[in-house]
Amino acid sequence: MRQITVISGKGGTGKTSIIAALSSLADTAVLADCDVDAADLHIILNPDVQRAEEFSGGRVAVIRKSQCTQCGACRELCRFDAIGGSLAIDPIACEGCGVCAAFCPEKAITMMPKLSGHWFVSETRNGPMVHARLGIAEDNSGKLVSQVRNEAKQLAEARGLDFVIVDGPPGIGCPVIAAIAGVDLVLVVTEPTLSGLHDLERVLATAGHFNIPAAVCVNKFDINPRNTTAIEDLCSRQSVPVVARIPYDRSVVAALLQKQTVLEHEACAAVADEIRQMWGRISALTAGKGSVA
Repeated sequence: MRQITVISGKGGTGKTSIIAALSSLADTAVLADCDVDAADLHIILNPDVQRAEEFSGGRVAVIRKSQCTQCGACRELCRFDAIGGSLAIDPIACEGCGVCAAFCPEKAITMMPKLSGHWFVSETRNGPMVHARLGIAEDNSGKLVSQVRNEAKQLAEARGLDFVIVDGPPGIGCPVIAAIAGVDLVLVVTEPTLSGLHDLERVLATAGHFNIPAAVCVNKFDINPRNTTAIEDLCSRQSVPVVARIPYDRSVVAALLQKQTVLEHEACAAVADEIRQMWGRISALTAGKGSVA
């Protein structure tokens, strides 16, 4: 089983649209939408949820009124102003640090698991998918990313499937690290803009720090040939293969509006052809063949 994570140094590069297209080609794969802070792969693939589970990303303090003597020690110790004058816990302000529970003289405070979101196992027209929905302003998205990846891996093993294809979050933070740790290949989707080039450097450095092989897909490569050349030069200097140069095509938007992948929309022929070739190159790289010609 091979694991491929598709990431981008910045948002809006077309990463999820490309993941959806790859799902049409990888007929023995489990999809994992690990962009849990802003998951949207389900919009295109319309999953049929088979299983839903709660996710607890942290803890929240709960005061047992029957034991509380109103001494106020917890309010004085709380650095997040999460305990009001009536010694009521504000669950939004509470960071779950546990200081109040540790120093309560009456042991009247308990740290309870906090519901932070849900994760799902679903079926789509292109195969099984594990995805999640993190609650508004909730943290520990890296922990939820790991949960989604583990479930996807177990599902692939149980069904004897060849690939786990991960839709990773943008950036280089904790959720990204959780999405790329231990995978066979990181596919970085970038675009020929100054911000795209800048963030590509950062995300390639992150993958390199963890010794994870990387490849690059330049989306809308023809909107700025100079920046595309700069991206290719950067990849050449770092011995990172460029596995696709996808042209700009307005029909991609039309496909997404109809909740179709670019391989399912007949007007996206040029884009679809490049993605098919990219999948062959990615498959070769992850199989250890080393060539992307």
